[in-house]
Amino acid sequence: MSKLVAFAAIQGGYKVVSQVEGELQRALDTYTADTKVSFGNTAYYLPVIYSLLGYKVETLEDLLKPMAFARKLLPPHIKGKNHLPYLGPLLDAGMAAIFSYEIKEALRMLNQPDFYLLEEDPDIEAGKIWVGPADDTILRKRGVEFVDGSAPGFAAIVGAAPNADIAKNIVEDYQKKSLYIFCAASHNNTSVIQQLISKDVQIGWNTRIVPFGPDISSAVFALGFANRAAMAFGGVQPGDYKKMLIYNKERIFAFVNALGDIGTEWGVAAAGCVNWGFPTLADTDIPEILPTGICTYEHVVANVSHDEICQRSVEVRGLKVSVTEIDIPLAFGPAYEGERVRGGDLHSQMGGGKTQCTELVKMAEMNEIEDGKVIVIGKDIPDLKEGDTLPLGIYIQIAGREFQTDFEPIMERQVHHLINYIQGIMHIGQRDISWVRVSKAAVEKGFTLKDLGVVLHAKFHQDFTKIVDKVQVTLYTKKEDVEKLTERARAEYKTRDERVDKMTDEDVEIFYSCSLCQSFAPNHVCSVSPERTGLCGAYNWMDCKAAFEINPTGPNQPIEKGECLDPVLGQWKGVNDFIYKASRGAVTHYNFYSMVHDPMTTCGCCECIAAMLPACNGVMTVNRDYAGETPCGMKFTTLAGVMGGGASSPGFVGHSKYNITQKKFIVGDGGLLRMVWMPKILKEEIKERIDKYGAEKGYPDLYDMIADETVGVTEEEVLAHLQAKGHPALTMDSLVG
Repeated sequence: MSKLVAFAAIQGGYKVVSQVEGELQRALDTYTADTKVSFGNTAYYLPVIYSLLGYKVETLEDLLKPMAFARKLLPPHIKGKNHLPYLGPLLDAGMAAIFSYEIKEALRMLNQPDFYLLEEDPDIEAGKIWVGPADDTILRKRGVEFVDGSAPGFAAIVGAAPNADIAKNIVEDYQKKSLYIFCAASHNNTSVIQQLISKDVQIGWNTRIVPFGPDISSAVFALGFANRAAMAFGGVQPGDYKKMLIYNKERIFAFVNALGDIGTEWGVAAAGCVNWGFPTLADTDIPEILPTGICTYEHVVANVSHDEICQRSVEVRGLKVSVTEIDIPLAFGPAYEGERVRGGDLHSQMGGGKTQCTELVKMAEMNEIEDGKVIVIGKDIPDLKEGDTLPLGIYIQIAGREFQTDFEPIMERQVHHLINYIQGIMHIGQRDISWVRVSKAAVEKGFTLKDLGVVLHAKFHQDFTKIVDKVQVTLYTKKEDVEKLTERARAEYKTRDERVDKMTDEDVEIFYSCSLCQSFAPNHVCSVSPERTGLCGAYNWMDCKAAFEINPTGPNQPIEKGECLDPVLGQWKGVNDFIYKASRGAVTHYNFYSMVHDPMTTCGCCECIAAMLPACNGVMTVNRDYAGETPCGMKFTTLAGVMGGGASSPGFVGHSKYNITQKKFIVGDGGLLRMVWMPKILKEEIKERIDKYGAEKGYPDLYDMIADETVGVTEEEVLAHLQAKGHPALTMDSLVG
């Protein structure tokens, strides 16, 4: 390893630490020591400092301890006759700079509270380009993608490409590989983000191009995101720095692209990233660190050409990605799923209340359809003027020797994200309430409705090879044809729903596991039964059954219930045996129907978390989209941080939205009649099912009896509401006794 690299990086470490020490002292001279500092809506304080050192930074005075720690980390300067290896001192200097950069960003948010727009997407028109640190709601939402593999890693890009076209090409290469792109810093008075904006590329979390900030210090937000993922989903405890860094090296596949001249401040930041196992690849001629050691392969690679930097980065990081090439005139991949087609971009649309748009998948006999055939009956996109609308019916017939009618809703569900994967096309909803918007840019590139069929045919074959032999797609755009398909589809939907809704846990001898989240929460084992859907809301019992038949070695495995040990709380010997083995001995047992007594483990992907409210003799639940306060004294982000790493936490449990109104929901604790508070947005979403449950139990006004944030967010306020409404929880047996 070059002595020059170590010398420059260590010099950079001293420079950064000294600069930030000066900024901190000025802040202490300006404000009081107890002035609050934070990264917004997060339970992880300053996440790099918190995760590695265990320091909970909440005030200016709290910054002194990590600042002193950073100063202490700085190694002696490299001298001419020093023949010792340089990697250790280099890593220490890098870590000192990373801690300092996080302190610098905290001071920026104190001094310039409006500098960052702490949202998913920037407001370009208002000049609010930078989104700063992601809040915990974004972390939970995006963390699922890292869990299920749809986002295999992230590229942290600092600086700027020689021109906007090169910047766009590099970023689109990463999008095609489904990676997130985290951007910070500038070069020659511009940045990759500004270059992308000049090319009308949509930026923000929804397109996986995240504009963290304009300085190299802003890159610390990417490391903070990685460390929070480890704490939220992997159960890594704050302060366990060794486990944290190993976890990132082995599970968070990230790397840095340095575009432009690398000075000492960039150099020490790159050295800091090596601690995480994240290598740096540069487009300039800088000293390299090629031997392996901390990173999987090389640590720093120089002179990488712009047309090779994407593939070379993936190789150096040891990341395995699947690139899907589909014969349509537009780019395709998960990175485009969050792309919006706004009013000014819109060419034409189908559904969304303007017209009817319906999707239906049906099994066909092998001799009934022709594989790869896509038929458009009626007008197509080239027949439309800008602003036109069309009805649309998407009818997909699938034949396969191992295909079953049970698989139809599984395949139907894929339509939403597969169409969204097409650049310039937006899809919302499912079944008979779908909405497809087509952008002007897509039409200019030659998009037609036939391309929808091409995508669905190709992806069904690629993703479901075992069960799919033939796929034929028919796209109807005549009103009478769409109405006829919709009538047929609604009858199919009703039959499917009734089949699942009428099933009980007693009807089956097999439950199913879901271990998708074990890549981030190794101890967590989700068990799915007919009356307890998966915590994430994405899987019910029928889905898991179908998924197992599609992929017998996949994350959904059958669990023989075995002897019933407790019919009230919901515990079976066969389930206990399975989870003990699947959790590698970390979990011996849990109950399906209780949150008070040994509840099921919870991962960070859960849609909701329920918690006891002892003073109300009831329970509350909060969904992850609600960012406000709750009567238990903890926001969703705090609750998930406490219990989301695969723990079984009596008094708390993760669950799906749908599970709330299933008859077995915490029935061992009194069931839904124990529910005394939930966010209004969640309550309204499931109102129809709450009304049905309440009527069956003799409480037709149960919906109004359940408090929400408009009533209050303290137990005292909730209790007064319950007493006024005569809520049944007040007369039930003690929840804690």
